Amino acid sequence: MSPLAATAVGLLLVASPALAFGKREPAKAETPPQAQTQASAQAPAPRKASAEERARVARLDPLSRAAFWTNETHIDPTDAEAGVQMAVALRQMGNYPQAVEAASQVLAVHPRDVEAMLELARTHIARGQGFYAIEPARTAQALAPRDWRIPSLLGIAYEQASRFEEARAAHEQALALAPHNATALSNYALFRAGRGETSQAEAMLRQAAALPDATIAVRQNLALVLGLQGRMAEAERLARQDLPPQEVENNLAWLRAATTQTASASAGGRSWESLRQP
Repeated sequence: MSPLAATAVGLLLVASPALAFGKREPAKAETPPQAQTQASAQAPAPRKASAEERARVARLDPLSRAAFWTNETHIDPTDAEAGVQMAVALRQMGNYPQAVEAASQVLAVHPRDVEAMLELARTHIARGQGFYAIEPARTAQALAPRDWRIPSLLGIAYEQASRFEEARAAHEQALALAPHNATALSNYALFRAGRGETSQAEAMLRQAAALPDATIAVRQNLALVLGLQGRMAEAERLARQDLPPQEVENNLAWLRAATTQTASASAGGRSWESLRQP
């Protein structure tokens, strides 16, 4: 997303009509400092949003959410939820440096905040720098060893760092903690597809897509794996269930190129990680 543009406001100084004719305006009485202090004390302090207001914001677009949560952090810089949610919105906008900064600021005040650690890891993964996601994710895992999200994240981070055996072990640990979780299944399936295990990946994605918590990304991952096996008609049917026509055409073009070239990386700018759900 483009950064917010700064606007410069020019100040126009105009001579008073009275001064132009040589007349002096009566001096205005200044407010005593004590009265100013009392007026400031009477001004209402900014109010943090209620739980209901915060819940409604979750349905807004990332730019609107970023503005809302930025305001909440200005009201209370120690608000961990506001800081983490601001980082989420910035990441989803593609503003990775500011997302890292927002999550890091939460951790400066709340060094054991697991959600801030996970968001920091997600942002590093989203920008393709999984190596830097490993440390915050492992710290979070020490604090929340039963949270399946953490090894699933670690699996993607290890894969980006070309530590494939550790990636496989992390994905298997995530599934051991949440064997019927669609996201954990999907992430491991994409790892296996990337290692050439397409039939196993397809089976796992079909299982994930049939679960109640399956998202659009899970179904599109299945379409991807089917397309990479040359089953374009089935992949296209799945893609059209969730995506607008232009996006379907772009994805199909990428799949056709990927299946006709020796290295799929040369077929376009898309990566396996872009289809994961960190």
